[in-house]
Amino acid sequence: MTVGRFAPSPSGRIHLGNILCCLLAWLSARRKGGRVVLRIEDLDTARCPMRHADQMIRDLRWLGLDWDEGPEAGGKNGPYFQSRRTALYQTALEKLEGLVYPCFCTRAELHAASAPHREDGQTIYAGTCRDLTPAQRAERAERRAPALRLKVPDREIHFTDGHMGAYAENLARDCGDFVLRRSDGMFAYQLAVVVDDAAMGVTEVVRGADLLSSTPRQLYLYQLLELTPPEFYHFPLLLSPDGRRLSKRDADAGLDSLRVTAEELLGRLAQLAGFHPSGAPSTAEGLLAEFSWEKVPREDIRLPENLFA
Repeated sequence: MTVGRFAPSPSGRIHLGNILCCLLAWLSARRKGGRVVLRIEDLDTARCPMRHADQMIRDLRWLGLDWDEGPEAGGKNGPYFQSRRTALYQTALEKLEGLVYPCFCTRAELHAASAPHREDGQTIYAGTCRDLTPAQRAERAERRAPALRLKVPDREIHFTDGHMGAYAENLARDCGDFVLRRSDGMFAYQLAVVVDDAAMGVTEVVRGADLLSSTPRQLYLYQLLELTPPEFYHFPLLLSPDGRRLSKRDADAGLDSLRVTAEELLGRLAQLAGFHPSGAPSTAEGLLAEFSWEKVPREDIRLPENLFA
């Protein structure tokens, strides 16, 4: 059976890009007769207070995007919370012993102009701390708590995305050794999402194209941890009318600023996503018959100035 998931980060009020992600994940799983898991990605508890998670849950229910499991909240339909699952991430980290090493680089050092960068501007870790001696590590640990990085191989990891098609990266050349636990002790997204999706039996991950480049790293972790990876479907991002990425921080296209019904909102988003030409108000269930990945564009979608005019 297909198991999809919503995995929002409650760092602010849900915006249209988050809603589109949840809608596509819901439609893709439900169209196949599958289940949907809700996971609140609140590892950074300072940026993700519970009030935001509670509001996000209310927003999803208002939208009619239901889910099927999550006993950690104490109820049949409650969500999972990453902040309550750190013991699982620690266990996974310990399984990678021998491939993980401490990194003492500061943020400024990592993002310096002299650091290696990809064409899209992302930094590539240069391996600065990979071969430090035990004495060097002990000396640096007295001044700074380290992050923990995973050594990556100099080989290509490739997969076929369910929507975007073939994609490949050489981990050593295109990203470098990547962080599994930050210097403040917080587990990194790459590790947590792999552990959680495997533990929850997720077979299909739907998410924005900005995370496409994360997938080879995650596939490498699935391999090392001997876990079965899901299928991936990456979709184009929603952009503001002036071409900016939508942001919870800036309250771009957030529900606070909209005065529409849930059906009006879903119908318009489905129109922008290419599978509901009329844009007429609709429930999520009402969109099932029209949905297919073949209709969804592969280029980013810019919101019109008057979305609900």
